[in-house]
Amino acid sequence: MAGMFAEYFFDVSDKIKAGQKNVLAVRIHQLDDPGLPAPPQLEAMGDFYLNGGPTGDIGKNVTMLSSVGWDWIPEVHDRNIGIWQPVYLRTTGKVIIEHPHVITDLPNLPDTNLAKLSLQLSLSNHSDKANSGKLRITVSPETFSGPSFTVEQTIMVEANSSKEVTLNSTSIKQFVLNNPRLWWPNNYGNPDLYRMKIQYLSGNQVSDETSFAFGVRTVSSSASTVNGWVRREFFVNGRRVHLVGGAWVPDMLLNRDSLRLDYELHLCRNANVNLVRIWGGGLGETDDFYESADRYGMMVWQDFWVTGDTHGEFKGSPDYPADGSIFVKNIISTILRIRNHPSLLVWTGGNEGHARKELYDAMRDNVASLDGTRPFIPSSSGYAKQPAGWNGSWPDNKPAGVYSGGPYSWQDAAAYYKLANAGKDWVFKDETGLPSQPPYSSLPKIIPNLVPDPKLPYPLNHTWGYHDAATGNGHYELYYEAMKTRYGTPTSMKDFSDKMQLVNADGYRGIFEAAGHMLNDNGGVMLWKLNAAFPSVVWQVYDWYLQPNAGYYFMQRACEPVHIQLNLDDSMVAIINRSYIPQTDLMVEAEVFDINGKSLFKQSQKSSLKGSDVKETISLAGILASQQGILLQYCI
Repeated sequence: MAGMFAEYFFDVSDKIKAGQKNVLAVRIHQLDDPGLPAPPQLEAMGDFYLNGGPTGDIGKNVTMLSSVGWDWIPEVHDRNIGIWQPVYLRTTGKVIIEHPHVITDLPNLPDTNLAKLSLQLSLSNHSDKANSGKLRITVSPETFSGPSFTVEQTIMVEANSSKEVTLNSTSIKQFVLNNPRLWWPNNYGNPDLYRMKIQYLSGNQVSDETSFAFGVRTVSSSASTVNGWVRREFFVNGRRVHLVGGAWVPDMLLNRDSLRLDYELHLCRNANVNLVRIWGGGLGETDDFYESADRYGMMVWQDFWVTGDTHGEFKGSPDYPADGSIFVKNIISTILRIRNHPSLLVWTGGNEGHARKELYDAMRDNVASLDGTRPFIPSSSGYAKQPAGWNGSWPDNKPAGVYSGGPYSWQDAAAYYKLANAGKDWVFKDETGLPSQPPYSSLPKIIPNLVPDPKLPYPLNHTWGYHDAATGNGHYELYYEAMKTRYGTPTSMKDFSDKMQLVNADGYRGIFEAAGHMLNDNGGVMLWKLNAAFPSVVWQVYDWYLQPNAGYYFMQRACEPVHIQLNLDDSMVAIINRSYIPQTDLMVEAEVFDINGKSLFKQSQKSSLKGSDVKETISLAGILASQQGILLQYCI
């Protein structure tokens, strides 16, 4: 077995000793080339971990590339080799069910009152005799109450052979669903699920069976050119969705069990985001992850395992990985494993780069042939230019239309409006963020020695450097100076932490409110990043101990379905409706106070909003320009 993301199946029928104790022994080999790690990051405000190490040679392997060290995770010394997913025994009869794929269609869009199902699978007969049996399919509600149905088909499978089976609404009338319950992304509707149980019966005996949840929904994508920049947009059930969310990185030591995964996705759902991006230097996530994403309505953006720092864009080589056949095996296995999950929105060819042509084509072609229900885009960065003559996205053959590139350091909140208004790479920004101090309750766990170093900005010591308070993309020094300039030099650790929370709040509010005020001109905005790989002080809305910082709550507010905000580019009070439901009889109120609490300005205005709509209402430009030291209050 080779490659971190493939499933392997072994027939051990002749190895198991009935009535005896059986032992499974596994020999683990180190990586052929573990790559050079980045030098340790041991100075606060010092140099940062080199992404992918100094050479990027970890890219020779099909593995968790970030295990060599990145600017948010230290080196994992053994590179997380070994078995990291469950090992289990499966008992069957002679005929087994393989790779079931349920496909849902809404043929009358925009009308969603009718859905059609189809099912593809393989039946493999491991006996020397032909087998005529019944394929039994039961479809039942998973997350709601309602009727179920069961259908049966008699199928002959020849001896020692496999048979491909396709069932659809033409041959099975029950595969036409009237008024189906649809799967919708978070805040656009309920993520309703059905369950499909498949059995193959030989005589009256069940030879094999499988069961999985699925959602009735469609996914599509389009790309258009806006002022010279390609912008990608996504549609679920025929309706445009504005993607808000961020990158998801693995735990440094793969220490997330099903309960922790579920809780982290629960945090994301409650933050009003609708998407998590499985970053290309991380994992193909676990089954538990995708099952929780299905339940919470969290769309998943799935990078394959390529990064610019390991595959030739910045470091490494386009010839990596060394064994392309292992990479292709992992591609195919991953597609087959997760393609039934309604949460899965899009496949991408990697992070800020691309694999060599044979492997790029393998990703694109296998997505088209083995999935065929969701798009593939070349990279999670429109800056990663493909060589001439390569195919683009599937199925539209256009460029990616999404852009990384930050900014990753602290910005004044108004700066995000300038970026969003300019368009350019903010027509779809899939990586931006800022250092993000955890709340005070987490600091003693992250920095056990909280004694300040007098040679460093108060209250830091060099332990903070190991936990990412460094220069580089995050520019922790700019983040610190923003806190000091705005709120004064901290006088205690608690004072420092509280002031940093104000910086967090302003930054994340700026990112999402700036994108929100361009709701229908911006395809999406995604953070670098949502979560933490280990106890860190940068790029996260909740820390490794699952404690949200202030940025989490201001992101939550900015991404709520119906939101009111002050646009920092023109001082207009704006209302935003992210949902599809029109909002009528709204009353917008805005009031301005001086620093002593005296009301200087008050105005109210009736308004309404269409679905997926933005409207500017009350102007505060005059009063804000004429006053200093004011307080604002606005509500709907």
